[in-house]
Amino acid sequence: QAQLVESGGGLVQAGGSLRLSCVASGRIYSINVMAWYRQTPGKQRELVAAITNDGSTHYSDSVKGRFTISRGNAKSTVYLQMNSLKPEDTSVYYCNANIRSYTSAAPTDYWGQGTQVTVSS
Repeated sequence: QAQLVESGGGLVQAGGSLRLSCVASGRIYSINVMAWYRQTPGKQRELVAAITNDGSTHYSDSVKGRFTISRGNAKSTVYLQMNSLKPEDTSVYYCNANIRSYTSAAPTDYWGQGTQVTVSS
């Protein structure tokens, strides 16, 4: 089993920056893709950014050029640097990781508990 713990959300004015962090822990054999999603009430959860184990990244069009996803040296941590924040970025942000544990033959998707990001105009 594995766990994901996020931190770094908060309240910021439009144009400001925040950095989200997510740490994976547990009986982890390997982590392939790590990603950030966000969800606002009444809407589907949407992919914000993703990064593979070899560093390949993908961004949604709405955040491209403003957000940067990266992984720590130990590959079990993922960050989301959010710059030039807009009110429409307000959402609960969730960390996601595709993890192969020592107790499971197949990789499994794990989710963090979510962290609120609020951007005021």
